[in-house]
Amino acid sequence: MTSVAARPSTARFPTATYRLQLQPEFTLHDARRAVPYLAALGVSHLHLSPLLEAVPGSTHGYDTVDHGRVAEQLGGEQALRELSAHARRHGLGLIADVVPNHMALPVPEQLNRPLWQVLANGPDDPFAAWFDIDWTAQSGPVDAPGRGRLLLPLLGDRLGAELGALTVDGEVLRYHEHEFPLRPGTAHLPLPELLDRQWYRLAWWKLADEQINYRRFFTVNELIAVRMEVPEVFEATHAVLLRLHREGVLDGFRIDHPDGLADPRGYLRRLAEATGGAYTVVEKILTGEERLPADWPCAGTTGYDALRRIDGVLTDHLGAERLTIAYRRDVGDRADAAASALIGRAEMVSPDGALSAETDRLVRLVERICADGPELADHSPLAVRRALEGLLTEYPVYRPYVVPGEPAPAEAAEALAPPEGASDTELLVRRLALGALGRSPAKDEFCHRFGQTASAVAAKGVEDTAFYRFNALLSLNEVGGLPEHPGVAPADFHRWCEQQEQHWPHAMTALSTHDTKRSADARARLAVLAELPEAWAAECAAWTVAAGPCPDRASAWLLWQTLLAAWPLTEERLLGVVLKSVREAKRRTSWTAPDEVFEQRLAQYVREALANPGLCPRIAGFVGMLEPFARVNSLSAALLHLLAPGVPDVFQGGEEPLYTLVDPDNRAPVDLDALAVRLTDAAAPRPGDLAREKLHLTTTALHLRREGPLGAYRPLTGIGPAAEHLVAFARGRRVVGAATRLPYGLLRSGGWRSTLLELPPGRWTDRLTGRHFTGGAVELAYLFQQLPVALLVKGA
Repeated sequence: MTSVAARPSTARFPTATYRLQLQPEFTLHDARRAVPYLAALGVSHLHLSPLLEAVPGSTHGYDTVDHGRVAEQLGGEQALRELSAHARRHGLGLIADVVPNHMALPVPEQLNRPLWQVLANGPDDPFAAWFDIDWTAQSGPVDAPGRGRLLLPLLGDRLGAELGALTVDGEVLRYHEHEFPLRPGTAHLPLPELLDRQWYRLAWWKLADEQINYRRFFTVNELIAVRMEVPEVFEATHAVLLRLHREGVLDGFRIDHPDGLADPRGYLRRLAEATGGAYTVVEKILTGEERLPADWPCAGTTGYDALRRIDGVLTDHLGAERLTIAYRRDVGDRADAAASALIGRAEMVSPDGALSAETDRLVRLVERICADGPELADHSPLAVRRALEGLLTEYPVYRPYVVPGEPAPAEAAEALAPPEGASDTELLVRRLALGALGRSPAKDEFCHRFGQTASAVAAKGVEDTAFYRFNALLSLNEVGGLPEHPGVAPADFHRWCEQQEQHWPHAMTALSTHDTKRSADARARLAVLAELPEAWAAECAAWTVAAGPCPDRASAWLLWQTLLAAWPLTEERLLGVVLKSVREAKRRTSWTAPDEVFEQRLAQYVREALANPGLCPRIAGFVGMLEPFARVNSLSAALLHLLAPGVPDVFQGGEEPLYTLVDPDNRAPVDLDALAVRLTDAAAPRPGDLAREKLHLTTTALHLRREGPLGAYRPLTGIGPAAEHLVAFARGRRVVGAATRLPYGLLRSGGWRSTLLELPPGRWTDRLTGRHFTGGAVELAYLFQQLPVALLVKGA
């Protein structure tokens, strides 16, 4: 690799970060104005969404069109430099979100100049190496049928029906807002012959899942994958970001979707070499007890694993299971959460599934491998496909990390071990995925591509299908969640914290992100339902009676919990979330095959429910009943997030109660000016003001982190009849955190009664209330007299 000059990293590890969603309505200039507030809040770094030029008007930035410049619609490089300088004057650094997996396939297409070149010149263009295209999957132009071409599934109907909408303008082919370059020397040809001569094939959008021959971001046709494993591609796409790091503008990086890369470890090694080991975290989803590969040169994940543990320890396991029973009985769903996940995966890779083309590409790879010699010959393509379907459906985590030429990791070897009675073809596929049949370009590619496909199957089949179908308790259905195993015991939470401190002490921790389906406080409300499952099931049934029969029982559970999670909310917000959810669920309707009649009936049901004069007061009353317990959950989650091992990432606006739903609802700009005003009096006590309490807790904990390292994590346990409702721990010798869990059950059982917490010796001050305590046994009823959480500092 021709490496950029590396320098030793001088940036300190963050103590805490603050995520800002940059977009045309909140630019780098707006971020600069927010710096004094964010410094006063107590974070050490601003965590910026993607900076490079994206599709015009993009509200997220993950649709890059130009790696060569900071987005002008965000203010450009000068605005970024001004932000960095202003941030440094206030003691803050910058962390940038990096999108290595894909670029936009934009409209008009010429916005992506590298792709434009490939469309014009085909597989021989120098930029063809940038994009993950299987040129063998489509016949080439009529004069080069063996060279292949790129399928562009974007026509509104079959080609024959759309010919009249295609026009030639000079050297450009136009289709509505789309523009495509014409292959040199073809502009004069009649339209049918002209189309046959191009290096791309325009096709009906419905052919994408079956025939698409470029790797996408999951199933998003508008995002075309980039081959970051090619050194020249890495250098070209990272040149600006690496230069900004060398020049001290950026301090670290958040890596989006590393599981989409052919070689995540190789990518991270190249990045670490180029930056001298800059602070880097990866958006890696860990399933269950899966651990981040120890040989990845990064600080850890972006924190979904922390989210699951924090939410889990505040969720009643037995109550959630009873709620699941009530849900399945009500909706008649024979599949539990685990079975629903498997069904979702299986649907993705079926012959008519959304990832059918990606599965077929693996089949073609196996055919090429088997054609290399007689020892692997005569495996039926159909048998290969069935073996792949089964393996991709049942793979237990997102993907294996097999590196060709190296022994397979133990986790991958176990997951890919053949079951008893496996057929020869199943053995072949599993051994190829493990890299156990030797090396060749095709075999190496299979190892990488199997992992990339497996991660897409997991994301689309579980997160974006099953988690929209199984609506027993929506707070469980988050990225990296395990709704089939609701809740986390305090002992398991403590064990995870200790492991994190030992192995990944500077990983991010998160509660809300731009990808969470419901923000932390929305989930905190919903978690209370697990403590009163029978009462909620009865309430849910009563609301359904009041509103009339719902077009779909599972959707009724979705609707009522969404109303609870974000109450009060507008019709527009509610309709947007409900319709997106039922389309993602793909049971009664979908994005690709919408059932307009069903959607209209459901939309009308939602509108009538919101307009129901008897129902809305009842919903508001139930939310009011939940609110004292939701307050406890919100503050406890915030304290655990801010004091647990790792680097807490505060999502914009999350320092106060935030009740947002799935994107784009959660990506709207936040009024940071108003937050800055409220911060000035956040410490003044005002009982019952959750916004003030949470803001005060957040800034107090963040400033404590900035004072210096918190120290080693050590679990503390309560003594007495309500000890199970306590989560407490020491950080070193001078900090103790204590939080209340399962508050509804605590109240019903009679409160804390005589339950005690043994404080380490010394004089302690709760920085949240100013109250003083002496080491030794303290009654929790007294400790939590003003707040359900305590942040004790020795001698302060």
